[in-house]
Amino acid sequence: MTTTATTLLLARHGQTVWHAENRYAGVSDIALTDTGRAQAEALGRWAGAHPVDAVWTSPLARAVATAEPACRTLGLTPRREPDLRECNFGVVEGRTLAEFAAENPEGAAAFVADPVARPFPDAEDPAAAAERGAAALRRIAAAHPGGRVLVVAHNSLLRLVLCTLLSVPVRDYRRVFPRLRNAAVTELRLTGGSVGLMALNVPCDDGDR
Repeated sequence: MTTTATTLLLARHGQTVWHAENRYAGVSDIALTDTGRAQAEALGRWAGAHPVDAVWTSPLARAVATAEPACRTLGLTPRREPDLRECNFGVVEGRTLAEFAAENPEGAAAFVADPVARPFPDAEDPAAAAERGAAALRRIAAAHPGGRVLVVAHNSLLRLVLCTLLSVPVRDYRRVFPRLRNAAVTELRLTGGSVGLMALNVPCDDGDR
């Protein structure tokens, strides 16, 4: 018996002011920069040249804005999934790791050593974020059997989810997936309970990668 495969095309949102400065945005609603908007347009052109049946996004404005050009090109209405929101980074929201390390060197060192067991103070449990994000992607895949779905979300959440779906220890998400590039595409294929990584960080444009 053959099980129908669903393809999820995962994209991190475009650049924001905070991300340009390597600040943790988390659940803070930060707008795209001009570069981020150009990255979103490039993703839209890419989506127009590839089969895409549906578009889902995080509810945060930077993800919705990144998905808009693709939806415009494809004539699709984006669907927002609350469980695709970025992790809450607690006291580090709006700050860099270096700034946190200057204030709390032990806490920063513990995070770098094991970001899941020792998250930032007041931050969301990364393991719980990984589970909610993975469950959301499985629901999306189930809603589009055999389809190709563009999913626009966030760097840390998607890396945690990739580890969960690909059976990589979640504590290693920063090492195994150092960064998802803004508006680049990572392709997953879900067949029944099996998940395969088909491509990682495929750029939609040659500029600013």
